[in-house]
Amino acid sequence: MDVPLYDNLDEQVALVTGATRGIGKRIADGLVDHGATVYAGARDTADIDNDAREAIELDVTVGSQRAAAIDRISDEAGCLDILVNNAGVMDSRESLAEMPTETIEQTLSTNLHGPIHLTKQALDLLLPQPGPRVVNVSSGLGAITEPQSGGMPAYRISKTGLNGLTRYLDGEYSRQGLLANSVCPGYVQTDMTEGSAPRTPEKGAETPIWLARFKPDAPSGAFWRDQSPKDW
Repeated sequence: MDVPLYDNLDEQVALVTGATRGIGKRIADGLVDHGATVYAGARDTADIDNDAREAIELDVTVGSQRAAAIDRISDEAGCLDILVNNAGVMDSRESLAEMPTETIEQTLSTNLHGPIHLTKQALDLLLPQPGPRVVNVSSGLGAITEPQSGGMPAYRISKTGLNGLTRYLDGEYSRQGLLANSVCPGYVQTDMTEGSAPRTPEKGAETPIWLARFKPDAPSGAFWRDQSPKDW
């Protein structure tokens, strides 16, 4: 799809959550390659081994770490152009009736509540920028236009909710210039898929990086896969 893109992201600042491995690591690497200053969120900053990225302690389920991360970016960079909500966990193939309450709570806390609160805290840095972008790494398993059977209830519901966050951000803040989009990276070889998936992390990161390069007059409020719109 032909959309207006930044050729480079020089002087732009990005925060990528879950940036130590898999899709998140490749997203952070790709944004660095395009010239952005990238804050790479990690529960253990020792896992960030690329000097081109700014390692930042960030477990999205911990409120004090979310606040500290945004405060640090504000103090050091003074702005934020791109927020990529990538951090996530998978549950299991169990049905809702069988899934332990702790698993449900952990999945929703990481995949949905964390991105909601982090985005809320980041808005003061994002909104003054021209065409700030929020990219939510979602999943086709959260699409409400398709049957949601086959287990993984907490994961599916969390991704449906993340898509709802995207639509809310677009509806509420698009008039202030915010571009909010969700992306399904496809079935990717990560720790969550235990190597069973056909797609590489590099392929999974392509569309999130593309969305992060959107210019102010690019589309917002959509669900994407392989740089094409996808049904919700």
